[in-house]
Amino acid sequence: MRSNRATARAGVSLAATLPLLAGALALGIPAAHAADGPSRVTLAGTKPAWATAHADKGAASGSSQVSARVYLAGRDAKGLAAYARSVSDPHSASYGKYLSAKKAQSRFGATKAQVAAVNAWLKSAGLKVTGTTQHYVSVTGDVAAAEKAFGTRLHNYTKGNKVYRAPSKTASAPAALNGAVLTVTGLDNAPHKATHSDQLPGPGAVFKNSGPFSSYFGSNIASTLPDAYGTKIPYAVQGYTGKQLRAAYGAGKRTGKGVRVAITDAYASPTIAFDAATYAGKHGDAKYSTGQLRQVLPKKYTLTKPDECDASGWYGEETLDVEAVHAVAPGASITYVGAASCQDDDLLDSLNKVVDGHLADIVSNSWGDIEANQTPDLAAAYDQTFQFGAVEGIGFYFSSGDNGDEVANTGTKQVDTPANSAWVTAVGGTSLAVGKGDSYLFETGWGTEKATLSTDGKSWTGFPGAFTSGAGGGTSKTVAEPYYQKGVVPDALAKANNAAGNRVVPDIAAIADPNTGFRVGQTQAFPDGTEQYSEYRIGGTSLAAPVIAAVQALAQEARGGKAIGFANPSIYSKAGSKAYHDVTDTPGGKQYAVARIDFLNGFDAADGLATSVRSLGQDSSLKAVKGYDDVTGVGSPAPGYVESYASTKHHH
Repeated sequence: MRSNRATARAGVSLAATLPLLAGALALGIPAAHAADGPSRVTLAGTKPAWATAHADKGAASGSSQVSARVYLAGRDAKGLAAYARSVSDPHSASYGKYLSAKKAQSRFGATKAQVAAVNAWLKSAGLKVTGTTQHYVSVTGDVAAAEKAFGTRLHNYTKGNKVYRAPSKTASAPAALNGAVLTVTGLDNAPHKATHSDQLPGPGAVFKNSGPFSSYFGSNIASTLPDAYGTKIPYAVQGYTGKQLRAAYGAGKRTGKGVRVAITDAYASPTIAFDAATYAGKHGDAKYSTGQLRQVLPKKYTLTKPDECDASGWYGEETLDVEAVHAVAPGASITYVGAASCQDDDLLDSLNKVVDGHLADIVSNSWGDIEANQTPDLAAAYDQTFQFGAVEGIGFYFSSGDNGDEVANTGTKQVDTPANSAWVTAVGGTSLAVGKGDSYLFETGWGTEKATLSTDGKSWTGFPGAFTSGAGGGTSKTVAEPYYQKGVVPDALAKANNAAGNRVVPDIAAIADPNTGFRVGQTQAFPDGTEQYSEYRIGGTSLAAPVIAAVQALAQEARGGKAIGFANPSIYSKAGSKAYHDVTDTPGGKQYAVARIDFLNGFDAADGLATSVRSLGQDSSLKAVKGYDDVTGVGSPAPGYVESYASTKHHH
């Protein structure tokens, strides 16, 4: 059922093909004067693509409740987008001329008069205002009041095997508000939730890797196992640590000292401070100084029954993100901003906390959803936040996803969101080989095919086996090609979905393959009921995002602490240079694989072991090739990358 919904999504490209003109969404298109009332402007993108006549089940009950957010366009939405672009572009005279959070808000935020007018309009329709922030006005009320306020009818529609409510025509706002409204979310009640990209175990169940391991890539050859690609293969590494990653990506003596990194995820691990300190101590990372790791948490969390967000599953995500940032940038300060749930509204609130309080210059985000689940109203709200960030000198980094082209997962080739936004840095994934003495050997694109050992132990069954996971990438169906990708991204990718060109994901890449993954330490629940700290190897673009965020902290230190801000224009201006490892699937013309032995029960050998071969560089239909590609973007940071920022001429 999924594929037809995802293909239908291509038809709504109109609203989102204007990432540099987000204001156009707010201004809307003036509707014809209705004989019976004042004129209204439509709020483009508020009727979801799945709300078709075919799926229409009739009017929603007038008394059922609606909970919505009316996002404010601010006093100069076009100006915000234009300033966000010029301040981030190394070729612009305004490059690096960031505004404080307060200045950005007073120059581009909503005026008191706009907020008052929006409040009055919503109340006059019979809605109850439940909250006002500088970004939105939240309201509740019955369907009848919502229909009156937004000039539409709410119907029930089938979506997959469920029924959801949605506007039967695009919502609108009174023209008299003069474009004060950016968009409204919540009129459709289909779930908008993000998942953390990798399948991390919650404290509910301990997860351990079985050996044998390599301590560095190729250190322990599986001599008793069958060949792969004409040669004996090594056992997977036990999990790289900071020293190895810092060497691979050219940290040198930089530590990220004085740079602030924020991490957003849902919920909060109760043992993060203990786990992070224990991990650093065991692996030679610098000790955390007082206040170097802090948490900004919501007053209350939103938990559903059943737990749709898998709250405890996010603990491992937070642990991975924090430990990876500290391992690569041990001098940077880390602020963890936990969302009240995995729903878009709550995650957006966390991002806005970072922007409104300028809590950091670099924000790492290891979560996302498929583009088909993104609606233009939400995309507009996210982009406004990213543009405010850019104006303040804050860059957002999003993992590109862990399901390759998404076909195996959803039946349709598509990218992930919010990584598809033209205003964020999408981080793709690699398989990383670090050799003896922390030497960088090679990287391939991350894409895994898995085959298991035959019963007689003499061959790999169905070698190389089925695709299991890989770096998300490809061409967006909804976001127009941003200016900074032109001339770097090949037309075959940019124009895959239409001749005008679209955003291609990712922008840059780093280690993501769990088979060449990172070692993480976390307190987990053991089968005997105890809670203990233990370590396991993990991957996913959930690892790549914090690694790149940490490398950016090193780069910011290299330029004297001056914020890099929204980094894509800088990242693409260095494309093809020695700043990057140009990653391909077959480095030196060779195909690589590793052997892995796993506990069948994820904890110990009591229920037996499984032996498999994991091929590297097999990412569904996506290919890592010379130059830009949709698995690794411009490549991974080479030793020249961090220092390339030291020589960046910035205008003062």
